[in-house]
Amino acid sequence: MKARGFLRSAAGAALVLALGGGVLAGPVAPDAEAVTPPLGMTADELPTWQTNGIVYALAEADGVVFVGGTFSTVRPPGAASGTQEQPVGNFVALDAATGEPVDCDLSFSVGSGTATVRTLAVSPDGRTLYAGGTFGSVNGVGASSVAAFDIPSCGRKPFPAAANGIVRGIAATDDRVYLAGDFTQLSGTARSRFAAVTTEGAVVPGWVANADEIGKTVAVTPDGANVLLGGDFFTINGASSHALAVVSASTGANVRTYGRGFIPDTSTVQDIAVDATGFYTANEGTGGGVFDGRIALDLATFNERWRDTCLGATQDVEVHGSVVYSAHHAHDCSSMGEFPDQERYHLFAQDTTTGEKLGWFPNTNDGLGEAIGPRTLLSVTDHPDDERDFLWVGGGFTTVNGSPQWGLTRFATSPDSGAPSVPETHATSTTPGRIDLTWRPSLDLDDSLLTYRVYRDGGSQPIHTVQASTLPWSRPQLAFADTGMSAGESHSYRITATDGAGNTSALSAPVTATAAGGTQPYVNTVLADSPLLYWRSDETANNFASDLSGNGNNGVHRGGPQRGVTPGAVPGPDAASVGHDGVDSYTYSDRSFSGMTRFTVETWFRTTTTQGGKLLGFGNRTLQPSTVRDNNLYMLNDGRLSFGIINGANRVITGSGRYNDGRWHHVVGSVGANGMRLYVDGQLAAVNSLYTSARNVTGYWRAGGDSLVNWANRPASDHFAGQLDETAVYPTQLSAARVTAHYQAASLPTDSVTQLAPVADTYVNGAALNTNYGTHQNLAVRGSSAYEAYLDFDLPAAPAGQVLKSAALRVRVTDDPVAGSVDDFQVVPVEGAWGETTTTYANRPALSGTVLGTLGSPDAPGGVYSVPLDLASVRAALGGDFDVALRGNGTDSLWLWAREASQSSYRPQLVLTFGAP
Repeated sequence: MKARGFLRSAAGAALVLALGGGVLAGPVAPDAEAVTPPLGMTADELPTWQTNGIVYALAEADGVVFVGGTFSTVRPPGAASGTQEQPVGNFVALDAATGEPVDCDLSFSVGSGTATVRTLAVSPDGRTLYAGGTFGSVNGVGASSVAAFDIPSCGRKPFPAAANGIVRGIAATDDRVYLAGDFTQLSGTARSRFAAVTTEGAVVPGWVANADEIGKTVAVTPDGANVLLGGDFFTINGASSHALAVVSASTGANVRTYGRGFIPDTSTVQDIAVDATGFYTANEGTGGGVFDGRIALDLATFNERWRDTCLGATQDVEVHGSVVYSAHHAHDCSSMGEFPDQERYHLFAQDTTTGEKLGWFPNTNDGLGEAIGPRTLLSVTDHPDDERDFLWVGGGFTTVNGSPQWGLTRFATSPDSGAPSVPETHATSTTPGRIDLTWRPSLDLDDSLLTYRVYRDGGSQPIHTVQASTLPWSRPQLAFADTGMSAGESHSYRITATDGAGNTSALSAPVTATAAGGTQPYVNTVLADSPLLYWRSDETANNFASDLSGNGNNGVHRGGPQRGVTPGAVPGPDAASVGHDGVDSYTYSDRSFSGMTRFTVETWFRTTTTQGGKLLGFGNRTLQPSTVRDNNLYMLNDGRLSFGIINGANRVITGSGRYNDGRWHHVVGSVGANGMRLYVDGQLAAVNSLYTSARNVTGYWRAGGDSLVNWANRPASDHFAGQLDETAVYPTQLSAARVTAHYQAASLPTDSVTQLAPVADTYVNGAALNTNYGTHQNLAVRGSSAYEAYLDFDLPAAPAGQVLKSAALRVRVTDDPVAGSVDDFQVVPVEGAWGETTTTYANRPALSGTVLGTLGSPDAPGGVYSVPLDLASVRAALGGDFDVALRGNGTDSLWLWAREASQSSYRPQLVLTFGAP
């Protein structure tokens, strides 16, 4: 039991900083409410002295935090391991508000082996510190794994209790001290794993709560009537009760036992925290079928209130307000309907009443020793010199929120200074007169409820505001429809996210779309069959894959696939695709699906690979190769296509055609009443009528790569090297007629799109007056110390019966980390003569003052940006040369790929859309 909130005594107030020097901090006024209730703590770590080893125990009195563990030095925050080290003996006292050492020098040692302070507790009056663990002396004076100290003087108190094994837990009351551990004797008296002693250290003769195996933690109920026991035992006082029990505080007699199965035999209770109405267990398991999470129980009945079954060895729990904080290495919460097995989270916050996970996600690494991460937590609520509350975290970690920090860290109720991440956005128009904006919600480490504001065309006032709650594994796509537009009307959009403390993200990168003048036959055909998800793959930058189904299913690009790769499979104003590398890139749904025993999967692909790879499939993981793999559509090494499900065993059908020919192909796999069916380019390619359903599993859709272990004719690569486009999943089996309709819809008349590469381009440099850059793979633009870029396009005449409906200059920022720019750049006509291989800054051409369009803040390396151009000016140039320049006014340079880029999709393009008048 961890003491919290005790007033500082007169002697204790005299504690001064020792190892770190200086004086105690003065009062700090509380900030405005930092986070959205019921959360109290921010996720911003505070500067805290570090240890060179593992911290197992924390306790507090009068604003001083006592730290115990296995460590021999401490050092200031920011100091690297091995520098500025101050020697200690497995113990240090720190000011709770400053994180700096105070004068309390205790050194715990043992004759052989490693001394460890496993547990610390403070008496209710705040004057006595109790310590337990593995040690034989303190400051050279003998002690048998348990000792007591006067807090005001930091001196040893008479306390003759002696344990013959490790002491792992201590809970102190006004007249008794309860112990848990490995011991079987206490001061020569038989006591098995749990014991009670007086505050003078004498064994209480009438208190017996013997366990058959290790006791790890002990806590006293608020009314003082009962003691809560946790550990790895199977019996208490001879009665069956695994890992958890409630006994009488006066006698140790059983009050409530928990038979085998309440907590699995393979799991233990590592810690117990108590508040006014309940108690909470931290559980760790080993082997199969373990329970690694947390249980909340009511004090009135001792019955379970809620249970969290995440996997990842919970080490400690601590209550602050109506939130229970936990330390663990949670890596799989799929049993809770949350995230699958993946990288670890080490700290959670949950509502004490419901168990709902709250938006608090600071993180550590696994760190030292057993790679457990954080091991102990402590809430400090009444610091005499600081009105904030603090949450201290100790363990074996060596980083906190990605920065070096060993053994200790702390958080406070204010200030909250961390802004949410920048939203990733996408804009498109598939409906006449409307632009649809979608975005992946932001993350904030200590606030799940965020406010989003949408800005149009650089305006200062939002045109749309919405609040949404998100967690790292649950980020439903948000959407806004900007309506009432004329065909060909173009707008750019940016979004910010703001947390409860008012911290606001940077503006998202601008996205631009042009309102459609007509419907898009392919999109309408897909939507008519009510897809569960529909990734059009026309994003040009970042990792967000927009879902056009209307169901808010974010896709997430992982492994850095190319975005905005042209041409796309289906013609249209925004036609583009995603390019996967065949190594580690793919796109996944961040929402799980279940119950899909009959379904249809569909995508378009283009490749020349001879390594095969997965086009689309269903797996149980998102960030790692799946261990459960179903519903796979994949290519074999020779270019043939296979579709497989699991129905008793792997069932696979394979077509005979070879499709690694560098052309776009449409492929559909389905299972339902008509059996298993594989279609390519609208034609049935393979069928098995025997199997009419797949097994029911829960998982995530992944396009472009995932494990194909144990699947027939497994290709050389599980990942697909090529382009994917227009990926959709349907909850029913589409008929052959509908599959054919989808394929044919891609060729139905629609606005025609012409994509033109420049016939010449170059840039000039004001710092190199006579240098020509016409053969370079890059173009540069900057206002101050000027760069200007020039591009020449040969424009076609408008097709018979059609007019130019939109025109846009599309450019791609190079991949260099500093290639993007926060400045705006203008596209203007070139009035003078110039040549790709002859133009320099000294003889650069004259430019018009007319601005055809503006490239706004193209700051994402590798990002593709489109600049809508003045339609009348481009129409006037049809059938002839169209020369434009990019120029800027700011000082932040922009680097773009030129027409000499090795990949055609990287080169500048002029995108012209023609259609009926």
